[in-house]
Amino acid sequence: MKLAELTETADEVTATSSRLSKIAALARLLERAAPEELPALTGLLLASPRQGRLGVGWRGLSALKVEHADEQTLTITDVDDALDALAHASGTGSAAQRTGLLHDLASRATPDEWDFLARAMLGELRTGALGGVLLDAIAKASGRAAASVRRAAMLSGDLGETAVIALTGTEDDLDAVGLRVGRPVLPMLAATAATPTAALEITGRASVEYKLDGARIQVHRHGDEVGVYTRSLADITHRVPEIVEVVRGLPGHDLILDGETLSLDEDGGPRPFQQTMSRFGADVSRALVLRPWFFDLLHVDGRDLIDEPLSTRLEELERVAGEWRMPGIVTDDADAAEQLSREALAAGHEGVLVKAIDSPYAAGRRGKSWVKVKPVLTYDLVVLAAEWGSGRRRGWLSNLHLGALDPTGEFGEPGGFVMVGKTFKGLTDELLRWQTETFPAYETERTPYAVHLRPALVVEIAIDGVQNSPRYPGGIALRFARVKGYRPDKTPAEADTIQTLRALLRG
Repeated sequence: MKLAELTETADEVTATSSRLSKIAALARLLERAAPEELPALTGLLLASPRQGRLGVGWRGLSALKVEHADEQTLTITDVDDALDALAHASGTGSAAQRTGLLHDLASRATPDEWDFLARAMLGELRTGALGGVLLDAIAKASGRAAASVRRAAMLSGDLGETAVIALTGTEDDLDAVGLRVGRPVLPMLAATAATPTAALEITGRASVEYKLDGARIQVHRHGDEVGVYTRSLADITHRVPEIVEVVRGLPGHDLILDGETLSLDEDGGPRPFQQTMSRFGADVSRALVLRPWFFDLLHVDGRDLIDEPLSTRLEELERVAGEWRMPGIVTDDADAAEQLSREALAAGHEGVLVKAIDSPYAAGRRGKSWVKVKPVLTYDLVVLAAEWGSGRRRGWLSNLHLGALDPTGEFGEPGGFVMVGKTFKGLTDELLRWQTETFPAYETERTPYAVHLRPALVVEIAIDGVQNSPRYPGGIALRFARVKGYRPDKTPAEADTIQTLRALLRG
């Protein structure tokens, strides 16, 4: 299959807000694909290449100087082979090797194809072809029941594998996909609510548990063999030996546990999220010890629990995990839930998770059985630049570069602004039009990718916190930033400072 068929379908999907139209377009694409192309195809559609980390960043892509092809000759297999080579580039000279591979791929792609590939590699496609839509498209293309396809995807943890089974196998093959110790499954996800009281109104009687500012982990044990996996199902077993040892010491022979991990400081408080995540990288510091907390049990000694109510899973978890269980209470009392939330926040954690006590484990789903509650932080920042959008946002100035005030010049010029992150989230069509019409009046420089502005426009940004980052001069980056609205009533001198944001770092 030609890459052009994929990019044209992506444009079609982006151009419509109709879920049914998106599903139909994706189903037609899947029907035309060869079985061996399906894993790569699904990865690109989700902006999550099947190879995982590619070692490619925005800076490296934007620095490429290349003449793109005039004809559409690239195939899905060509792209998949190139991404394989990128993922396996390592050791001395790997940076130059990646640059050469990217240059070759870019020169073989047309401008539109390269725009698609760059955003797919960076995880910035905005087609609306998220997992749920693609799952329904797989069901439509294969003629299989949507429930069967969804369950197979949940339990295999792999949309590409699910597509292959659904489109080339039988209904029995699809139904045979089950929970297997040693094969991670997509984690159950949570909706959001403003307060524990509001969350209880959604769930009814619930388990109210601490929400840590840690990293999600799924741990599988078969005898002395233990595997530890991230939220994205990456295998990090060899990087977290202390978690392996904890799980080896639990009662039971076969286990699948869901939980979080983080590192504690000398006073027993949580260290910053980024410090926890540093343990998942290539350079492992054994000085930073991770502690696991488990909040769910999906399998124990030959018994699958995912279809059991949470109350049953928690009983088994209490028996198995003991002191390693996540703190929480079971209640339908709003005052009790609010009190636990205050305790979690006072201990330095993010908030609470409220989980319907009768709910099964819906792997890979974000329903209303689990509801997370954590304070929303808002800050006034300055727009430093905006990138041109793609797909449905093509022709509009979209992704904002955000800066915090540096009154003392600690990270640059006194009174200047320090970039702390980017976001396109929260931008309505009305705001996109306004930005595109307004920003040129503040323009200082223009590149093929972005318009740079003098620091004059203040925008209110909601964030979940900050994390250490060498990417920006201030040493931090915003977490889950989204636009609340512009603040014409405020001047840039009234923007929040880099010091205020850095104070959010704990430890």
